[in-house]
Amino acid sequence: MTDTLSQPSADLVQRFAAIVGDRYALRDQANIAPYLAERRGLWHGRTSLVLRPGSVEEVSRVMRLATETRTPVVPQSGNTGLVGAQVPDASGHQIVLSLSRLNRIREIDVRSNTATVEAGVILQVLQEAADAADRLFPLSLAAQGSCQIGGNLSSNAGGTGVLAYGNARELCLGVEVVLPTGEIFDDLRKLKKDNTGYDLKNLFVGAEGTLGVITAAVMKLFPKPKGREVAFVGLPSPEAALALFSLAEDHAGPALTAFELIARTPYDFTLRHGAGVTRPLADDWPWYVLMQVSSGRSAEDARALIEDILSEGLEKGLADDAVIAASLSQADAFWNFRETLPETQKAEGASIKHDISVPIATIPTFIERAAKAVASVSAGARIVCFGHMGDGNLHYNISRPLDGDDEAFLDLYKPMNKAVHDVVRSLNGSISAEHGIGQLKRDELIATAPPMAIDLMRRVKAAFDPAGIMNPGKVI
Repeated sequence: MTDTLSQPSADLVQRFAAIVGDRYALRDQANIAPYLAERRGLWHGRTSLVLRPGSVEEVSRVMRLATETRTPVVPQSGNTGLVGAQVPDASGHQIVLSLSRLNRIREIDVRSNTATVEAGVILQVLQEAADAADRLFPLSLAAQGSCQIGGNLSSNAGGTGVLAYGNARELCLGVEVVLPTGEIFDDLRKLKKDNTGYDLKNLFVGAEGTLGVITAAVMKLFPKPKGREVAFVGLPSPEAALALFSLAEDHAGPALTAFELIARTPYDFTLRHGAGVTRPLADDWPWYVLMQVSSGRSAEDARALIEDILSEGLEKGLADDAVIAASLSQADAFWNFRETLPETQKAEGASIKHDISVPIATIPTFIERAAKAVASVSAGARIVCFGHMGDGNLHYNISRPLDGDDEAFLDLYKPMNKAVHDVVRSLNGSISAEHGIGQLKRDELIATAPPMAIDLMRRVKAAFDPAGIMNPGKVI
């Protein structure tokens, strides 16, 4: 549909600018540049206009004009997404709608355990506001210092807390959305139980800006744990890690709030290239687990739980070594190691990345089969496997061979991608666990998803966005 469109005329640009004010209508390419590329540099778009509205009413007027003039709009929050959903295409037809000025925390309701926040609120700001109210907002991502709530919801972000608290969708009770027509859907309710018809909010959460613009949301808060214990564990295999996870769940139940799996290769990359990281364990092991237990009762209860888990794990041979953080600063250092880890792969040359999920019980099988699949495409490629074992989500990344060429390795993207994803599908898994579809996986989704699923998604898209102006070329 966008192929028939032309770049917005100077007159149309001025009509859009008048809605938000000239100061917040960016037209100089130097000012626009940060909005045109995603953080890994895989996509670079073009636009003649970035709009930064300061109210829901301004967003509504922008969308009304966009529909009237059939101008494609790309909503953008913190621009930290990894699948290109937030970046305009190279045509110059599309305009960018930045939600960063909608950054108010409208309300913290400690009795209802909710926060009503606008889309441009930075995740870390919400975490800190919840903490100041003696509450916990558990969504935790490496990009939390810059990602924004609107983007977290649009991508249905996951992170390290999904095991205990769920992903962004499960943390959201209600949304405020501006539809492509400019109509405002106000569903900012705090209800945990509501069976009055279709759950409309969940059409927008995870839709990556293709159905409407999320402008605000009601998010769940939780009581702050009274005790938190963090341990780093060395293990012989993924099978041992899975058995340790089952043991930990049996002992701790919902108090098990994180269980991160890390292979030796990314562990070594982090020690080699991570700024300010410290070695968690004295010796090296084939696999590692970062585990967290949180107690609503007391620090002593959390300590007893994690000690019981590790004692039994060591006794049964599931773990080879383990250290429990002796202080809050050491616990933070353990988490800093995990959060630094993804970026350290860059220093090792070109990589091909996968964000997959499989049933938790099949994780060892996936790791074994996928290693063989990778070797069949590129002998000597280095597997960088880590992720949220407790919810079945692995970041299964592949770095080029040590003596390999970056360009030649990246030319293997499609066969490598197919090899890994074929293993995922054979185990009834997902090719996108928490990063979304965007541009990166759109064609593969369309080619491999059940035809009825694609048909239903297209019907939903047509119903909400008949003019096809909402983030075209993304998802579906």
